[in-house]
Amino acid sequence: MQGVPAVCLKRYSRRRASRHERKPMSLIHPTAVIDPKAELDSSVKVGAYTVIGPNVRIGANTEIGPHAVINGHTTIGENNRIFQFASLGEIPQDKKYGGEPTKLTIGNGNTIREFTTFNLGTVTGIGETRIGDDNWIMAYCHLAHDCVIGNHTVFANNASLAGHVTIGDYVILGGYTLVFQFCRIGDYAMTAFAAGVHKDVPPYFMAAGYRAEPAGINSEGMRRNGFTAEQISAVKDVYKTIYHRGIPFEEARADILQRAETQAELAVFKDFFAESTRGIIR
Repeated sequence: MQGVPAVCLKRYSRRRASRHERKPMSLIHPTAVIDPKAELDSSVKVGAYTVIGPNVRIGANTEIGPHAVINGHTTIGENNRIFQFASLGEIPQDKKYGGEPTKLTIGNGNTIREFTTFNLGTVTGIGETRIGDDNWIMAYCHLAHDCVIGNHTVFANNASLAGHVTIGDYVILGGYTLVFQFCRIGDYAMTAFAAGVHKDVPPYFMAAGYRAEPAGINSEGMRRNGFTAEQISAVKDVYKTIYHRGIPFEEARADILQRAETQAELAVFKDFFAESTRGIIR
């Protein structure tokens, strides 16, 4: 630079070099409060003012936004994204809970949006609240103690589960859906906006209403997940067998289980009927 003293040029060059050679910022925001006993993979990102307790383990490439709180005996897998103000692993809203070291386990590839609340399990349940892989859980959703969530589900905003609820794979819960304790929702089922689920929902079926009633099958969801027209037709026939043929439920159940022996898409009804304890929506 013409007219600039040599000493100034040296200082300018050092300043420019320092900007280009600056090391990447830490993945942990300096205001985050992480207990020294917590186990975080070196690739985990943690936002400002997030609090992580001593019994928490978090896997590779998981990203946690600002102001989240993760407590309890909580294990979180890889490639999850947890947004601001999520509360994960707090004690259950169960008056019988006595501080036992129950668990929350979250799998891989989940998206957990703002203000979600996932509670620990209880010793009167399975001792664990469990979330599988690749679930999309939107803002303000609540998962109570001892719930078991499968894989590839979608929970729209404000969907809430009472304790001991089981949700199958590829389930879609409409916004403001409420699920009563001990209910079971089968694979590929779907609930409408503000559905009140008080009985079990069979696989592939749709439920709608304040006291949820059957509302057809989730044929669009089946198509999107690669089911053939023949397979969708077979599930429609199951729906008709239960609700439109006027035969006793036990007779319909036996007929469906017999067909499930030779039709792969109906195999999910075997486990569903075996594990259903509350009866199905009618």
